Amino acid sequence: MSSLELALWSFPLLLGLIFLRVPIALAMILVGFGGTCLVIGTPMMPLNQLKTLTYGTFSNYSFSIIPLFLLMGQFATLSGMSASLFRAAESFLGHKRGGVAMSAIGACAGFGAICGSSLATAATMGQVALPELRRYGYPGSLATGALAAGGTLGILIPPSVILVIYAILAEQNIEKLFIAALVPGLLAAAGYLLAISIWVRLSPNAAVVRERSSWAERLLALASVWPVVLIFSLVVGGIYLGVFTPTEAAAVGAAGTGILALASGQMDRLKLRNAILATATSSAMIFLIIFGAGIYNNFLALTQLPQIAAAWVGDQGFSPWMILTAILIMYLLFGCLMDSLSMVLLTVPIIYPIVTALDFGLAPQDFGLWFGILILIVVEVGLITPPVGMNLFIINNLAKDIPIAQTYRGALPFVITDMVRVVLLAVFPSITLWLVWWFDSF
Repeated sequence: MSSLELALWSFPLLLGLIFLRVPIALAMILVGFGGTCLVIGTPMMPLNQLKTLTYGTFSNYSFSIIPLFLLMGQFATLSGMSASLFRAAESFLGHKRGGVAMSAIGACAGFGAICGSSLATAATMGQVALPELRRYGYPGSLATGALAAGGTLGILIPPSVILVIYAILAEQNIEKLFIAALVPGLLAAAGYLLAISIWVRLSPNAAVVRERSSWAERLLALASVWPVVLIFSLVVGGIYLGVFTPTEAAAVGAAGTGILALASGQMDRLKLRNAILATATSSAMIFLIIFGAGIYNNFLALTQLPQIAAAWVGDQGFSPWMILTAILIMYLLFGCLMDSLSMVLLTVPIIYPIVTALDFGLAPQDFGLWFGILILIVVEVGLITPPVGMNLFIINNLAKDIPIAQTYRGALPFVITDMVRVVLLAVFPSITLWLVWWFDSF
């Protein structure tokens, strides 16, 4: 069997191991290591590569941003910011039809701006908002579907861990990626609000309308979210004003949220220990997946599959837009089976050389940003797409009395708005890039 045939057969083998519930990091390590041994003919060279690959991967300074953003999210949860965000959004939107569900979306967007993790955003806001949604009689499908969709804003609105990893893999500028993600993230929140608005108008008795808050109550609730504004301004503002690098900004954000959590009186020694352990556990999981992807991608590079695939696609004369559509559909299908981090790590080293050879009328740097945001959005859709939408399972675990089938149905309107957004951003790249161009003009 040739090296290319080994590479092609490795994909169904990898998916088969994932179906058998083998952890994806271990599956990539096994397939990558075994494939390399078969190509070279001896296990000695792959074993020798392990030490250099391990050091080369984990000595990358840019990866230090990941545990810092995760720790910032842990501290933000402890400080009660999630509850403050929800109360502030509810005071302005709660009296409207579907207002409590809309408040949950708004709070998810705000929490995503200081968290950077979709799963953490969904879990945290689910605990805060689900009791209120039940209290006002929202059907289980709408309540769980809205919270699962709102959680996806955690990886799109900067800062985002997945964006950092894509930037490293595709050699893109992290600061510019954060800028490029902002408008699509706000469009996502607007689309989710629209989906809720249409839902409650089609089912006008779906929920009880909350009493209108007075302006005094609104201002008081708004004042309680100053920590979120402060942290976001420190992290994102510091990056764009040139005060911090992204890694330094993540450290400042983690320290700031830690101080706020301590000042709120909600963090003691045990909670601090748990936050650090949770950060360490999540970081270890991410780094193990990164390591597994490195071994597997080294095997693919040895077989020259990415280069051969790029040359083959170029020789076929396919339209660039046809190829982009096929890639996005592939990501949607993968999203039904794999988690977002694994998808990005596994596919970007293979797909990116193919798409960069195509002409979309964009400068190479602009293309890298635009393509990254498109991939991130489609990966985000995978988090609320059955049967393996991680956010769906997290929210359904918080609402054990609601059948998972209802959660699937509840997520469908939000998936539709995401599909519309993907089409808009694909057809009009300037929606994603105009803010980057504006910053570059200074």
